[in-house]
Amino acid sequence: MGLLKDKRPDTRMIHAGEPEPRIAGAVAMPVFQSSTYESVEGEDYHDIGYIRLSNTPNHRALAEKLSALEGSEAALLFASGMAAVTTSLLAHLCPGGHLLIGSCLYGGTHGFVFGLLEKFGVSYSVLDIDAPETWPALLRENSRVIYTEVMTNPLLEVADHAAVVAFADAHGLISMIDNTFASPVNFRPCEFGYDLSIQSATKYLNGHSDIVAGTVAGSRAHISEIKQHLDYLGGCMNPHQAWLLHRGLKTLAVRVERQNSNALRLAHMLINHPRVSQVNYPGLTASPWHERAAALFEGFGAMLSFEPDTSVESAERIMKSLEIPIHAPSLGGVESLVTLPARTSHAGMSRAEREGMGISDKLVRVSVGIEHIDDLLADFEQALAKT
Repeated sequence: MGLLKDKRPDTRMIHAGEPEPRIAGAVAMPVFQSSTYESVEGEDYHDIGYIRLSNTPNHRALAEKLSALEGSEAALLFASGMAAVTTSLLAHLCPGGHLLIGSCLYGGTHGFVFGLLEKFGVSYSVLDIDAPETWPALLRENSRVIYTEVMTNPLLEVADHAAVVAFADAHGLISMIDNTFASPVNFRPCEFGYDLSIQSATKYLNGHSDIVAGTVAGSRAHISEIKQHLDYLGGCMNPHQAWLLHRGLKTLAVRVERQNSNALRLAHMLINHPRVSQVNYPGLTASPWHERAAALFEGFGAMLSFEPDTSVESAERIMKSLEIPIHAPSLGGVESLVTLPARTSHAGMSRAEREGMGISDKLVRVSVGIEHIDDLLADFEQALAKT
């Protein structure tokens, strides 16, 4: 990275990982749309130039850029965020191993851990993310990994991440975090002490709702172990995905800063609205997670959720009346999105499971985009007036 080591992430995300010298003088990284590359004598299998082995010029440049942005020794690219999550867990949990995992998980991660992981001979225990004093009782001799999310989806709870890192260090556990909701602009887990930082790059890293991708950043040793599994499991990113993500990353800082600002303004409007009974956003001083988030993060993020003061029908009416946000799942793009988690991200759970996590059927999740905030506020005002 050379002279970029002392630069802020905003600068590193633009300039790190770019080829030197630039290929044919091209300012933008070209797409290398080749599946196979000439062999070099003496190459190890994992060094053979081949898309599935994640080592094409696009892979290498993007991985270096991500590593510089995350403040990690290395980074690895995947075909999806779930490929990143599942491959990282399987790489560090052998049959007979035990996982400590935070509650209120993303629906896909919840489904994998609670529905499939035991088929691989791995057991798990669920942590109360806000009660570190209860964690030692869940430890076993075969505990290997502690896994949490930077903020829970969709309630925006913030775990005691300092306690997670300290607990992992004290007990020889590998600490993993899904940092998708914060992005490296707001929080860089590897710099904070986490072993592995996982991102669904579909969201903020790319930012334009046009690819599905995942990343993991961490030490060279941990990334090497995960790559061995990725090479055989096959969840590799293709060069065009890598090129789009490479391009999207260059505007990450300006996008997230605008989204942080927009979300905070919207959260303040909603919490003061007579037709809204609850708002979940750590940037609000009323949030039980505000002090912790303020101490940990450089921004509070662009995700929030709220409940109208009446019924599911009111929530549906609000969503239908909104003119700017798109009624769609996912998050992190330049456009605002709204969804009912009970019917999308957490639809695979029973109502009892959702209610046990605090997710009601009328909870509306908002992914705040980069539209002008005055337009967003006016749109939510007119939609709420129709409840």
